[in-house]
Amino acid sequence: MTPVPLVALLDGSLHDVTSMMVRPDDLGIVRGDGVFDVAHGYAGRFANLDANLERLANSARILSLPEPDAAGYRRAVAALTDAWDWDAAPETTLRMVLTRGPETESPETRQPSAWAMISAISERVVQEREGVRVLVLDRGIEAEETSELPWLLPGAKSLSYGINMAAKRWAAAHGADDALFVSPSGRLLEGPTSSLVLDIDGALVTPTQDGLLRSLTIQAMIDGAPAAGLTARFDVLNLADLDRARGGWLVSTGRILAPIIELDGKPFPISPLHDQLAQLLEVPGSN
Repeated sequence: MTPVPLVALLDGSLHDVTSMMVRPDDLGIVRGDGVFDVAHGYAGRFANLDANLERLANSARILSLPEPDAAGYRRAVAALTDAWDWDAAPETTLRMVLTRGPETESPETRQPSAWAMISAISERVVQEREGVRVLVLDRGIEAEETSELPWLLPGAKSLSYGINMAAKRWAAAHGADDALFVSPSGRLLEGPTSSLVLDIDGALVTPTQDGLLRSLTIQAMIDGAPAAGLTARFDVLNLADLDRARGGWLVSTGRILAPIIELDGKPFPISPLHDQLAQLLEVPGSN
């Protein structure tokens, strides 16, 4: 039986996931005014926790939130790690959340809400590592434009995920598993909850991250590619690159690596580099 999610506060105490923990007027709930980050856990270890905490802090700075209590999050993670049944569910995701706090309190006295939650990787996510059907959707704005408009929160992992979830629902309603955003000029961007990688002439190419969320999985690919005998780089990718790609993937913390097998209703090739990339990113079962 899959364990239920566990929640911990920053003092290291556990909290029942089924009971209320934050006030109903918390700005994270009523406005989506907050940030979060997600780490991948396997067999009792969160390999990139330092990088996740750094990205959480960067997101908080972009939203002008208080600096996250890194030591407190580490206490919460330690409590969750100790309490989790790793034999029953060896692969997990860890979500660390920080909100601005209650709306009805003054900014001078308002205290942020913060917690961490561990959950088992779902069967759906594991299945999607075998392949995803993707629908290309227009995001309606250029990535370069958002990078110069700080009030649009470029690069922040905020709780305001309404558009992202709407895109995934639209894709599902039209026979796909996920979406891939493209700019009005035809520049390939990212998925609602994932990053894009294409195999272009034997090189792993991912969109430049101006105006996009910095992906820790992508960074692991870029850093580890040379030692794995692979070539990986950031570059501008356009719609036409989908036609010449030898394959492609959506990558994210939970899925890690999901090959695109269908694009806009048409079959999409599996890259001959898939197994090498899966081993580089340490996808469970890839060795």
